[in-house]
Amino acid sequence: MGGKGMTAKERITVSHKYIRSKKSVFLLFISVFFPFLISGAWGEKPGVAASKLKIEKEKKFVLDWLSQPEIIEKFGRISDAIWSYAELGLQEYKSSKLLADTLEKAGFTVERGVAGMPTAFVASYGSGKPVIAILGEYDALPMLSQKGRVPRQEPLIPGAPGHGCGHNTMGTAAAAAAIAVKEAMVQFGLKGTIRMYGSPAEETLISRPFMVRAGLFKDVDVVIDNHSSSDFGTDYGVSGNALFSVIFTFKGKTAHGASAWLGRSALDAVELMNIAANYFREHLNLGHRLHYVITAGGEAPNVVPDKASVWYYIRNSDERVEEMFQKIVNCAKAAALATETELAEVRVLSAVHQRHANKALAELFQRNIELVGMPEWSEEEEAFARALQKELGVEERGMPKKVSSLREPRGIEIGGGSSDVGDVSLIAPLATIRFPGQVPGAIGHHWSSVACNYGSTAWKGLNVGAKAMAASAIDLLLKPHELKKIRDEFEAYSKSHPYKSFLPPEAQPPLDLNEDLMKKWRPFLDK
Repeated sequence: MGGKGMTAKERITVSHKYIRSKKSVFLLFISVFFPFLISGAWGEKPGVAASKLKIEKEKKFVLDWLSQPEIIEKFGRISDAIWSYAELGLQEYKSSKLLADTLEKAGFTVERGVAGMPTAFVASYGSGKPVIAILGEYDALPMLSQKGRVPRQEPLIPGAPGHGCGHNTMGTAAAAAAIAVKEAMVQFGLKGTIRMYGSPAEETLISRPFMVRAGLFKDVDVVIDNHSSSDFGTDYGVSGNALFSVIFTFKGKTAHGASAWLGRSALDAVELMNIAANYFREHLNLGHRLHYVITAGGEAPNVVPDKASVWYYIRNSDERVEEMFQKIVNCAKAAALATETELAEVRVLSAVHQRHANKALAELFQRNIELVGMPEWSEEEEAFARALQKELGVEERGMPKKVSSLREPRGIEIGGGSSDVGDVSLIAPLATIRFPGQVPGAIGHHWSSVACNYGSTAWKGLNVGAKAMAASAIDLLLKPHELKKIRDEFEAYSKSHPYKSFLPPEAQPPLDLNEDLMKKWRPFLDK
């Protein structure tokens, strides 16, 4: 482009085009690569990306506080301790005590045994508005015992419980975030209230509906939820299924097997109910599910059982789950009629809504997730991840390298689980921060997840999760306009989605749930 043979006007025109093209290339470079620079997606060490940006001193304080090696180790060891306790829902006495004691020693006021559950607690610091809630879980799952950091199935105690969903890291990350925010409130004289809600028995979807019914969230302005994951991200919209957890118990009449005509089998009623429910499966909508286990069915084949029970999970949308529950009740009534037994009890253990995540809150979370960035994984951690992936027969790609984009609603879900945070999401604006630590390809509620939830990768994952939660809480304390946007969205949504508890009035927390199992396993777990 030497301009030879051009008029002066032509040379000026070409020069302008050249300048504009260079400017376009520069702008394209900035738009494509700048997000990577601020998110740490090129593998920068934790905190490096944040240090390059000008952020509020209060937010920098919580990020620096959580970056201290002694803090990372302290909460890592708490997480590992809860992993080793492996306590089932409503039996998490040691786990909840450890977290509650930690918060109390940090200056929080702790109310224990809330909403009729001995292992539930609320820890509070500060006073007045806004009230920021952080949720934490700590219950394990049955039959998942597994040695930590071992990339093959190798039970620690065969048949015992294990943390196959990362709740040991979640309760710990929530406590770490709450304490970091409290320290910033003290340092800078911030006004408001920070609370951690210690929530037992999430795996059986129990605590939050009862905590909501007890009014524990009535003054909360916004809720920060968290979950262990193989990625670092968040989302908004409706997800998961509403669910009824119900035990149906039949009463019959015992007799000797040699003269069975004198008896009426309660087990026959359970089996006939299950047959009716299985025929009903044909008429379920896509994504809706029925699961059951027989919890009592007699003790000897030559004695007609006079008592039998079956435990159902009934999953559907918020709009349809009550209707579906009633259809299953009808199956039970029909089975009792056909077998001349009595439907002695329909015990609703819990009933929960779908999760309704707030978009404005998720957007705020996403900015802080990108600010914190993905941890830097060691060669040893990468090797463990690839070995576990090889064992599971999935792509051997190691640990995740960059944070996820904000996940938008995915439309109709096929399948999917349930969580009792759904009820909270209809009481106050809520969204969930998914933090890393799990190996990509590890299976939820499986020994492979238990292996991931112990040790250094779990420590690093819960630490960046705590940072994203603490940074988000600081935003909510410092920026009334952000809180207003979140609350405005929630208030508008609530007009078309008013909260109504699915719990029957007579329902109470099933404190006996898992009691016998923990009596069996605790002596081994305590060693």
